[in-house]
Amino acid sequence: MDVALLVQVVLNGLMLGALYACIAVGFSLVWGVLNIINMLHGSLIVLAGYLTCSLWTEAHIHPFASLIPVGLVIGVGAAVLQFVLINRVVQQPVLTTLTLTFGLDMILYNLMNSVFDATPRRVTLDLGRVTLGEVVLPWDRIAAMLVALALTALLYGILRGSRLGRAIVAVRMDREAASLMGIRVPRIYALTFGLGAFMAGVCGALLSIVYPITTNATGQLLGKAFIVCVVGGLGTVPGALVGGLALGVTESLGSHWFGPQAAALLGFALMLALLVVRPTGLLGRKGYE
Repeated sequence: MDVALLVQVVLNGLMLGALYACIAVGFSLVWGVLNIINMLHGSLIVLAGYLTCSLWTEAHIHPFASLIPVGLVIGVGAAVLQFVLINRVVQQPVLTTLTLTFGLDMILYNLMNSVFDATPRRVTLDLGRVTLGEVVLPWDRIAAMLVALALTALLYGILRGSRLGRAIVAVRMDREAASLMGIRVPRIYALTFGLGAFMAGVCGALLSIVYPITTNATGQLLGKAFIVCVVGGLGTVPGALVGGLALGVTESLGSHWFGPQAAALLGFALMLALLVVRPTGLLGRKGYE
């Protein structure tokens, strides 16, 4: 392979991987803290993408300006949903919460099809491109990558350096002990669920700049989150980042060598290989951190 072409393919994979990390970090947080496999995650990403596209086409609000508001709408709504409904079964076996979030996902999926229909939508920005020799990088993808990395780093900082972050980590490590220390566990569960949904929301807004958004992508996005969590390690922000970048580069190289149809296959093959060789993921640990 030509060196310039290889660099182009790898950089494309890294830009895609940053978005994958942003997709997975909220999913991983909810799974690790609440022990809930949130089947709503993919639909929340698509909903945020639809809202961003609607604000752009109807109100001419720039997607980078609507990024945080859209994320907050998704996050607050999810936190209320978790506190009112999901908290009632959060301590039940994982199959119960899986079934509940799957049912909620089906409701949201069909509502989006009714309101927005399944026609792919995308925010079209002409920001130009960066040319480095034979390597061409569109500015919209560069901007989306940088924002995704910045928000992932911000989440890591919140978890490591704030009172809320310490409370989340305490609940993750030992729910009963955290409750005895005065932490209101149901409230932390709702805030964690909302924080994960906020990350899904901002990621959906970023994806609408780079790729067409459609309800048909909900399952695919959820699958990406699964793969990144397994590859990087469950419940860790650095693990989601490493897993996302690894998946992005793997899919980019696979698409170039074997065609776009092989990208998903290679992603799942990477996940299965990690499950055999290192079940905890690249940065995961056994038990709790």
